Amino acid sequence: MRNAIPNIGLLMAFEASARHGNFSRAANELALTASAVSRHVAALEDRLGVPLFVRHKRRVMLTDAGKRYAQRVRVHLNGLERDTQEIANSRAQGYAIHLAVVSSFATQWLLPRLPAFAQQHPDIHVHLSVRSEPFAFEESGFDGAIYSGDGLWTKTQGQRIARDGACIPICSPAFAAQHALATQEDWQQLVHIGLESRPAAWRDWYNGLGWDYSVQASRGPRYELFSMVITAAAVGLGVGLVPEVLVKPALDAGQVVPAHSQTLPGTQSYWFSYPTYREPSAALQAFEQWVIQQSQEQQD
Repeated sequence: MRNAIPNIGLLMAFEASARHGNFSRAANELALTASAVSRHVAALEDRLGVPLFVRHKRRVMLTDAGKRYAQRVRVHLNGLERDTQEIANSRAQGYAIHLAVVSSFATQWLLPRLPAFAQQHPDIHVHLSVRSEPFAFEESGFDGAIYSGDGLWTKTQGQRIARDGACIPICSPAFAAQHALATQEDWQQLVHIGLESRPAAWRDWYNGLGWDYSVQASRGPRYELFSMVITAAAVGLGVGLVPEVLVKPALDAGQVVPAHSQTLPGTQSYWFSYPTYREPSAALQAFEQWVIQQSQEQQD
């Protein structure tokens, strides 16, 4: 019920106070007096029946309940501010969509293609933020998401953009010229660059060849992102194992070369999704149509 929602003025006073840790600075931001902000926060606490701050002489500190509530209130206030600005400015400045994306796919696949979308839809602005773990759309403020996984998240709709594809071993052209890359003995002397979230990838690649995975081969550096693995391989730090869909731009540019013909089959896909509980905007639908077209053209 709407009457369960506190007055927005109380919420704004609380959120600003939580951010600044001080009623006076919050008052300056909101063009109120410090006593007015203090009264607003006290009224909110009375309504909730929960203390949100511990008061000190010149500072206030959030309670555990206050920290949790502040995070959620901030998300909703930011979303309300964003939506209000977009509605007010849409006729003059176009429309915006906010997407959560996995970093490597965004940098290696999506961003190089976005100029084409901008050319087709100059009135739509695409904002990207990195998210590597699943999240609830209700509390995020995002319109959609692009992520790697086995399928669509619950309570979402959308489509597969691209299959993860086979992972291929890569290195720089100079590295390939300086190192033998043919036999098991050759490979076990190399630096193997891995991904933190896929610690068994190199072992599985070795198993596919029927080779022994040595302790020496397992001691290479581990990075958080595939884009970091690609860059590390391109500058000659070792050999990396990366999905072909992500490393294709670097291969085409000659920054890296395949280090071996053996590949590691992919198990996941990249998905574009958005929540089922709200109707997607025209801008989001335009982006979905475009990104699926890009995916189909890549597969052809």
